[in-house]
Amino acid sequence: GRGPERGMHLPTGIVVTDGRLVVADAWHHRILVWDTVPTATDTPPDLVLGQPDAASVRENRGGPCGPTTFYWPFGVAVIGGRFYVADTGNRRVLGWSGGLPSSPDRAPDLILGQPDPTSREDNRGGPAGPDTFRWPHDVTGDAGRLLVADAGNHRLLGWAPHPDADTAADLALGQTNLTGCGEFPYAPGRAGTLRFPYAADCDGDLLAVADTADNRILLWDGLPRDTGAPATAVLGQPTFADTGENRWSSVTADTFCWPYGLSLHAGRLAVADSGNNRVMIWERRP
Repeated sequence: GRGPERGMHLPTGIVVTDGRLVVADAWHHRILVWDTVPTATDTPPDLVLGQPDAASVRENRGGPCGPTTFYWPFGVAVIGGRFYVADTGNRRVLGWSGGLPSSPDRAPDLILGQPDPTSREDNRGGPAGPDTFRWPHDVTGDAGRLLVADAGNHRLLGWAPHPDADTAADLALGQTNLTGCGEFPYAPGRAGTLRFPYAADCDGDLLAVADTADNRILLWDGLPRDTGAPATAVLGQPTFADTGENRWSSVTADTFCWPYGLSLHAGRLAVADSGNNRVMIWERRP
């Protein structure tokens, strides 16, 4: 019963940075920020990004796409001191240097995937390329590399070092080249293919990707540097060739049905196993 001032509609991305809680309130087309992590229920946010006020919830502020508007922002991250938003419905990634913007009117320093702040076409209106997105859903990386889960193009795109302007990626995972965007729903899975990878996270030398439509988590030991590099391990399936929901059998402690989100931290991997309505915790052992 609460209105948008305290409500959310499909909150997806979440990050805590410098003691502040940041939530991507995707279907309200905004980012909510609390200056401290709330300890009481129904605490209103201290800052709303992407809308003119806390009651507004229309896509792109009710008008055309612009530098401070969102359309389904699903992912948020802070990497290398820059605050990133996967502005999924506008098919772009926005970046603010110096961390979270202090005002909803501060334009991003970086826009990836579109030629200007008002464009929002799928793959820039053409074929997939190293500088286009179809469904950028999550952002991760480390001090030296930025990675974007471009779910609609069935790939992860990578930049090293972090880009300072709209530029082509130098790495693609899930495809054999920087223009590939195919999926192979009826073929056996492979260690180097992805189908709708909705989430990715890295911690030290380990990269985890939610290969959502293949019902598995792929792991790369060491951040990959080569396009098409195969994963080194798989969770949720007996082999890389298997892709069935719950292994086409039954729900067990090591099966997935559409794993949609994940977080890798301090040797533990948390997976939002969406189709099974549960969160699973995996522990990394030497």
